[in-house]
Amino acid sequence: MANMSLEKIKMPEQAPDIRNKNFEEVAMGYTPEMAMEEATRCLNCKHKPCVNGCPVNVRIPEFIEQVAKGDFMAAYKIITSTNALPAVCGRVCPQESQCEEQCVRGIKGESVGIGRLERFVADWYMANCDETPEKPTPNGKKVAVIGSGPSSLACAGDLAKLGYAVTMFEAFHTAGGVLVYGIPEFRLPKAIVQKEIDKLSALGVEIMTNMVIGKVLSVDEIIEDMGFDAVFIGTGAGLPSFMGIPGEALVGVYSANEYLTRINLMKSYLPEYDTPIRKSKSVAIVGGGNVAMDAARCAKRMGAEHVYIVYRRSEKEMPARLEEIHHAKEEGIEFHLLTNPIKIIGDDKGQVCGIECLKMELGEPDASGRRSPVPMEGSNYVIDVDTVVMSIGTSPNPLIRSTTKGLETNRKGCLVVNEETNQTTREGVYAGGDAVTGAATVILAMGAGKKAAEGIHEYLK
Repeated sequence: MANMSLEKIKMPEQAPDIRNKNFEEVAMGYTPEMAMEEATRCLNCKHKPCVNGCPVNVRIPEFIEQVAKGDFMAAYKIITSTNALPAVCGRVCPQESQCEEQCVRGIKGESVGIGRLERFVADWYMANCDETPEKPTPNGKKVAVIGSGPSSLACAGDLAKLGYAVTMFEAFHTAGGVLVYGIPEFRLPKAIVQKEIDKLSALGVEIMTNMVIGKVLSVDEIIEDMGFDAVFIGTGAGLPSFMGIPGEALVGVYSANEYLTRINLMKSYLPEYDTPIRKSKSVAIVGGGNVAMDAARCAKRMGAEHVYIVYRRSEKEMPARLEEIHHAKEEGIEFHLLTNPIKIIGDDKGQVCGIECLKMELGEPDASGRRSPVPMEGSNYVIDVDTVVMSIGTSPNPLIRSTTKGLETNRKGCLVVNEETNQTTREGVYAGGDAVTGAATVILAMGAGKKAAEGIHEYLK
């Protein structure tokens, strides 16, 4: 019989005043009993609207039905038939705007906790099973995958299962892309990412790190000299944007990418790692997305007494997940909304000592549908800070497109691809994820990687 409770089973969490001083995972996950109880809230709808809301079409009611029965292995097999990274997606996907938004239980209460259940199943499998995937029979074809973020991991995994010899080229010293350099440990433990990468290695995927394609090798050399039959480009959108205001060159100004990379990938939060990063007392994070929330919550954990989110629109227009905003507030992050920076102030040593802001009010909607912020004359004020982190968006790095023949891009610098196959304007070269869409979500990137794998398979077979 269905559990008709209007509320999800609450996820256990670290207390805010404890977790904002450590990098351990905030949410502790369901117990088996909690998962089974939450699973009984699913009505197993005939039309399965939740599946249509998932970019990789996880068979959601089917896996939840198995959780309700206590058959967690069966649930895992169902999830992984379409989603190669359930432990990751269960933690960082915006379920509230995808699968859970379509859940009929959300009409008169809270939707079923689909993301929480997916995470539980994946974590249960990792804790209780040690299966090594069998290497498929080689089909004699070679595919290069550039980058090792979510789109590349999905593409490489699907191709490896089809017997392709896949080589992954990663610019950093560690594979995982944004999953390791961008998303903090307290949201996505890196050991989980590493286990997913280890699965690829077990399937036969070769991972080459410190390979900056466009510098060490070009795409042309990969195809013409190394004999690869196809190439997938999944290099993300790692080029940070800045506002162009005075003071952005001062010591103490970071892009969110650099700030998070130093903390997450280079582990500056651990005393045994000698990673240089500013020891801040007061930090201003400019922006209102998930990356801004990650940077703010990291700054608090790095010891800052005051951390401010400075965002030019209201909270209603913030693109960050509601959960991330809620957690940031609980942890003591201070929000300066309807506020736009106009100048970063430096001291006589060229270091940040403040940020001058202007209050805003909302006018008419802009091209994105959000109401445009309009300055309020004479409302200038200064926030005393010693560090400023710019988190106002990213775009694809131009390195690959500028060193590769035949790749077309749009006005934002994103690669142009065929919507059906994800092939670029060069035959045999495919792309997906943020390199095509601009900064988006992990699950959308994975969906693009899977589509590209299908396109490559059709092209090569």
